[in-house]
Amino acid sequence: MEQYVINGGTPLVGEVEIGGAKNAALPILAASIMTDETVHIDNVPDVRDVNVLLTAMSHIGSLIKHDGRHRVTMNSSNIRNMVVEDENIKKIRASYYLIGAMLGKYKHAEVTLPGGCDIGCRAIDQHIKGFRALGAEVSLSHGMIRTRAEKLVGSHIYMDVVSVGATINIMMAASMAEGKTIIENAAKEPHVVDVANFLNSCGANIKGAGTDVIRIKGVSVLHGTDYTIIPDQIEAGTYMFAAAVTKGDVTVKNVIPKHLESISAKLMEIGCEVKEEDDCVRVVCSGPLKHSHVKTLPYPGFPTDMQPQITVALGLSGGTSIVTESIFENRFKYVDELTRMGANIKVEGNTAIIDGVHKYTGAGISAPDLRAGAALVLAALAAEGESHLDNIAYIQRGYEDFHIKLAGLGAQIKIVEGEQDYSKFKLMTG
Repeated sequence: MEQYVINGGTPLVGEVEIGGAKNAALPILAASIMTDETVHIDNVPDVRDVNVLLTAMSHIGSLIKHDGRHRVTMNSSNIRNMVVEDENIKKIRASYYLIGAMLGKYKHAEVTLPGGCDIGCRAIDQHIKGFRALGAEVSLSHGMIRTRAEKLVGSHIYMDVVSVGATINIMMAASMAEGKTIIENAAKEPHVVDVANFLNSCGANIKGAGTDVIRIKGVSVLHGTDYTIIPDQIEAGTYMFAAAVTKGDVTVKNVIPKHLESISAKLMEIGCEVKEEDDCVRVVCSGPLKHSHVKTLPYPGFPTDMQPQITVALGLSGGTSIVTESIFENRFKYVDELTRMGANIKVEGNTAIIDGVHKYTGAGISAPDLRAGAALVLAALAAEGESHLDNIAYIQRGYEDFHIKLAGLGAQIKIVEGEQDYSKFKLMTG
């Protein structure tokens, strides 16, 4: 089994290029099946979730060509199969975006219920509510969600909770419904806006994305387009916190600083220097980290996907910090692993109480999910001595070339599989 071996204690210094946003790429790729014309998509991240989705789409008839590592050309005019039950699609949460896309275009979809990281309940009740409001019949049986409609008709939909996935899914289906749809209490995340911009570039009529009210006028046909996916705010934030925990100096390039404001604000609050330019952000940490209180919230609040990373940083901060998780109820599973490295954290329900320690020490640890896995890598980079991190496939779901980019900043990190690889790592690191 592959694992990361990390020799910690080296400040990260240099520049790192941020790739396309995974959380935007997945729904945009799914939405590309809504036109019979050819679609070209740039800045597609080469990560496992994206590749699994593309494979599943090819199985139902979408013609997919890779024009380089990060550019995909797609034509879905020959899709005839409305059933998506690829074995691997069960492993990613984003499989549900095919429901909204196929329901909008073909008025019929049958998709395996989604999987992904085990970080708590991510019910699809708001998706179902939206589809039914548009006139679809929805049923769940034998691990599949089935939707069908004679026609979709625009509706006024109020979301009971702010849900990124449901907002995007309803927006896709409604873009090809008859008449007008209003989505209230909509999610405002950057990737919601990116999906709306993509659909609009295909001829949809969507206004208000990025606010809590989205208005959609349905169209009968979408056309091809050439589109570039936004940079990944969570990948960027992870490297920003890598600079903080290792006392480094890292410039993250190809970003939209506006998307990083809540992350930058917390980094400055705990003692880092953050400098923004047009498309890059530099984080410098030259002194001790300070304690803070953090609560995860929908955008523009502090992202739940950055909660493990800031917890790792606060574990090395002076004083007592409190982190409250308001999005997912099972997102502190990594704390036991962090405790093995010397952290002093007590979890009570959805709150972590953190008493900062002077240092972490290397240990054998395991990634419980995607973002927690990345955060544990940051802890290992800051730790004294050597760490071994298992279950790195979780990390590879959402971070392209994670160990390579970190090594480019000076980290001593390598993927090893077996004793021979480990011996080479020991030779390289002395």
